[in-house]
Amino acid sequence: MSASTVVIGAGVIGLTTAVCLAEAGWDVRVDAELPPGTTTSAAAGASWDPFLAEPADLVERWSRETLRVLSALGADEATGVRLVEGTHESRVPRGVPAWAGWVDARPCDPQDLRPGYVEGWGYRAPVIDMPQYLDYLTGRLRKAGGRLRSHRYSSIEEALPEAAVIVNCTGTGSRALIGDASVQAVRGQLVVVENPGIETFFCDDTPDAEELTYIYPQSEVVVLGGTSDWDDWDVRPDATAALDIVRRCAAIEPSLADAPVVAHRVGLRPVRPVVRLEAENRAGTLLMHNYGHGGAGVTLSWGCAREVVDRLRALVEATP
Repeated sequence: MSASTVVIGAGVIGLTTAVCLAEAGWDVRVDAELPPGTTTSAAAGASWDPFLAEPADLVERWSRETLRVLSALGADEATGVRLVEGTHESRVPRGVPAWAGWVDARPCDPQDLRPGYVEGWGYRAPVIDMPQYLDYLTGRLRKAGGRLRSHRYSSIEEALPEAAVIVNCTGTGSRALIGDASVQAVRGQLVVVENPGIETFFCDDTPDAEELTYIYPQSEVVVLGGTSDWDDWDVRPDATAALDIVRRCAAIEPSLADAPVVAHRVGLRPVRPVVRLEAENRAGTLLMHNYGHGGAGVTLSWGCAREVVDRLRALVEATP
């Protein structure tokens, strides 16, 4: 099947969607203001974790599908995906996380918990080196015949004449591009340090915690986080926040206290009441939206992308 299709946005959602379309036989071009390596996706931690995304039933379906794909990609070092053991731990008693059954998470023995934590779940999950992973997706897109173009659209109307099918994967950019005022930026900052020998991941899963604390090892480096600053659009690293991130993570893993800092990253999570995955006809163009994934862009990416392909195929085939 072939169609003239433009995907707007080159983050993990846009690239994954474009890959799935191209591999399904569609003629695909990705138009993006920012190259993949400078998107919010490149600044992500990142691990499989359905964070800040709704609705729950669809998030489960999309997360499960993405987990299946990422687990398979973990067998290839070139992808930047690794399967890593780790824990989510809470400082207060809490119910079993909704996602625990999706990954066969098991309760932690009390003696294995970090100091100050009273409950936790251990499991194996994909941990992703995002710059490498975005390079992998870009290469896979090109191999399937897709292209990338550097271009900024001032409005969705400007994009409509470009192709018969437009797929909007602009994340926080959808607030301006299509006027969706429900999209909020939730600023996330992290610190990348040299790996002192950490092999397991850790995430503070305390309900209503005021701060995010997570540690994701990636062979040579460790990603430390983080922040969750609502309605903050500033992508400049904050030195005070960076010091606090290292302090919190070093309280969990003391070997991190003196680990040399490699980089600071900041990204804007595109949070919305629910993920928007729906189609509309706009001035004779089929416009598909795929944005609003919150802090779970990687976690939902393959599930959403494959649903986009299925929906577009059905819509195009139904068109007289």
